[in-house]
Amino acid sequence: MKVLYTTIVVILLDQVTKFLVKGGTIPLLNIQSKGMEYGESINVLGEFFKITFVENPGMAFGIDVNDSSKLILSIFSLIASIGIFYYLYKSINQKFIVRFALALILGGAIGNLIDRMFYGVFYGYAPLFYGRVVDFFNIDFIDFTIFGKTYDRWPIFNIADASVTIGAVLLIIFHKSVEEKTSEDTTKPIIEEAVVNTDGQSETIAINSIFENVENNKREKD
Repeated sequence: MKVLYTTIVVILLDQVTKFLVKGGTIPLLNIQSKGMEYGESINVLGEFFKITFVENPGMAFGIDVNDSSKLILSIFSLIASIGIFYYLYKSINQKFIVRFALALILGGAIGNLIDRMFYGVFYGYAPLFYGRVVDFFNIDFIDFTIFGKTYDRWPIFNIADASVTIGAVLLIIFHKSVEEKTSEDTTKPIIEEAVVNTDGQSETIAINSIFENVENNKREKD
């Protein structure tokens, strides 16, 4: 499936930018990046758009999570990524825009999953599955309040987050239900993106791919 090239590009861009921001060394490739200090900001378009290095140590909107919850979240993200890949494979007869949207979502989900699974081990601060997601896009936005917390800027995000968001929007707009084997067993995926924030630091985590029943519809060709 050529559309998977989109997924690969998203993953590569996401991981390369995170590596440049956080820094580190890859001995096998003899590559080293100094990175940024935690919390450091670089103005790109004045105060409107900055590159700000933060990591997400907790979960939703300032709610911290214990070690068990972090493990469950990482494993659930892994299962969700596998589910998205399976549906992408089964959607070979869908319109290109639908498969492109799924490829974006899959790339973003895997990008953040890599952080959670391997960054703790790679950077030496946590075991497998307990890593933190690196975020750095910092954009000004109108003030808004959610869950009792007020924000004067959009929660800081990364390329993986943006990819999932764009893919989800495209999927909502263009997705058409496909015909299944029986009228009772017809489903379509809904990819949800949870925007989470901890002490002013935020991340967007691809959390799941769920299925809901739909009426009989004819399969759309490319």
